[in-house]
Amino acid sequence: MAERWGLTLPLPATPLAGHEELVKRAEAAGYTDLWSGETNGPDGFTPLALSAAWTERARLGTGIVGVFQRGPALLAQEAAALADASGGRFVLGIGSSSDRIVEGWNGIPFERPLSRVRETLDFLRTALDGDRTESGFKLESAPAERVPIVLAALRGKMLKLAVDRGDGAFTNFLPLGGLPKVAAQLGGAPDGFELLCRFFCIPGEREAVEPLARFMFSSYITVPVYAAFYRWLGYGEEIDAMVAAWESGDRQGAAEAAPWDLIEEMFIFGSPAEMKERIGAFVDGGVTLPILTPITTPDRLAELIDALGQA
Repeated sequence: MAERWGLTLPLPATPLAGHEELVKRAEAAGYTDLWSGETNGPDGFTPLALSAAWTERARLGTGIVGVFQRGPALLAQEAAALADASGGRFVLGIGSSSDRIVEGWNGIPFERPLSRVRETLDFLRTALDGDRTESGFKLESAPAERVPIVLAALRGKMLKLAVDRGDGAFTNFLPLGGLPKVAAQLGGAPDGFELLCRFFCIPGEREAVEPLARFMFSSYITVPVYAAFYRWLGYGEEIDAMVAAWESGDRQGAAEAAPWDLIEEMFIFGSPAEMKERIGAFVDGGVTLPILTPITTPDRLAELIDALGQA
């Protein structure tokens, strides 16, 4: 059993105004962490600001917010505000996001992502420690306690940066067979370093989950940064046909070409007991914080949160 057990916010198909009961329920069910995603739903900070008032013990983390879409001073301000509001329970997770989000959706050039993350990390560490940055920025009120900073890191150079300068690495869409290569990059990490991983938990057997799983896998792993991640892991040939179909505009063909063996390696299927056992294999392989995204109908969401908890 993992020492820490996380839940992704916002919860699927649930308006933010309806989160309070579910967030409190999750803390009671043994989730030690609440981590916000940021794609095309709510931003990464608002669900955590609300949850800071709804919880007493849970750690709150951004998993992740992008360094291109916000300036470093604003990121420092938002992080300091959440650290204050939560009584020191906040962890800042940052990353480069993806070319699709940064350049495609926001019209911001997606250039030198590794350098941009490194520069932002150095700025944030200085600012959140209460010191003045090289640009002259200084927080009016620095956090009372040190704010850990976790980096979204898929491949070698970003994982090395996380080990060298961060407090943890956040990976995503990771197949179990690829975990040893990721874990091998973390040699020399300091004590307390975390490897966080998000898991998509869809209850049911193959015939029930396959259409959604194929759609999600083909939608995400065709994004260039994730396609590069899978090629780095050694799965290039397995995803080639899917990526080619997607790039030609054939979304249905891409879903049909999605390799089922990799889908099974990445998604968490089955009964709650089977899903927890499967996540346990990732924990045994080096993941220190599993962060669960339960995917079900709204009327069954509370039940699934309870079933996947560790209380």
